[in-house]
Amino acid sequence: MRYHLPAGRAHAGPYVVDVTPETAGWGYSSLRVLELPPGGSHTFDTGDSEWIVLPLSGGCTVVADDDFGHDTFELTGRTGVFDGVTDFAYVPRDARASVTSAAGGRFALTGARCTRRLPARYGPASGVPVELRGTGSCSRQVNNFGAAGTFECDKLIAVEVLTPGGNWSSFPPHKHDEHRPGEESVLEEIYYFEFAGHDGIPGLGYQRVSPSGPDRETDVLAEVRDGDVVLIPDGWHGPSMAVPGHHMYYLNVMAGPETERTWLICDHPDHAWIRDTWPDRPVDPRLPLYTAPERSA
Repeated sequence: MRYHLPAGRAHAGPYVVDVTPETAGWGYSSLRVLELPPGGSHTFDTGDSEWIVLPLSGGCTVVADDDFGHDTFELTGRTGVFDGVTDFAYVPRDARASVTSAAGGRFALTGARCTRRLPARYGPASGVPVELRGTGSCSRQVNNFGAAGTFECDKLIAVEVLTPGGNWSSFPPHKHDEHRPGEESVLEEIYYFEFAGHDGIPGLGYQRVSPSGPDRETDVLAEVRDGDVVLIPDGWHGPSMAVPGHHMYYLNVMAGPETERTWLICDHPDHAWIRDTWPDRPVDPRLPLYTAPERSA
């Protein structure tokens, strides 16, 4: 239960989810989920971490204040995570940030301890690459809003994954817990889950994490539901299984000690062969669930 945090277990202060390096027992990755009523506002100090404010539902205004200036970003947001790509805002370390929502909503704050202070920036929804990975029952959609090589951060890597009901994602199981230049990078990872309901019945799924060596202890087989969090300091993670009839969403937050910000993974040797079957099978026709809006002229 140390690594699976059911909804409410990670609640702290104003946040329905508050995972910090201190509470997770690691060095870099953070995730907060903030729920605001109509007209609600929340202010926080970024401290030694960089943050991306990502609307899960609703829109908001993000203000970043520091010694370098004052930046305001209007985020259109979205109705929900199964309804569209969202815009977002990057807030640097050593700043004070506020999130205000006229209509109310739910907002993820994805964070990572970092060294460099980068400028505050707006990320348009039209600039988010939407990628389809896998084929057949391994098909899933990845919204690469904060992926390495897509949006500049110092340490933070963050993406959204949407898995149609009945499919497996994070498969083949993979890991990123060893420093092997050019092959594997060390990244702590947080999974935050939401599910599409059906006729008022909430969705659910399953998450597996298994030890990657005799000196590793991360071992999870969890039924996951709306608002659940799984912490992955190390180990083979996957599959993430969406039950039939209920699409699965998870937000991945990653960061680590590597000098180069990169996502390099090692597939589990027992299951890596599955990738070779993908070219012979079609992508699930339900994907993409949606695409990014076109860029304005």
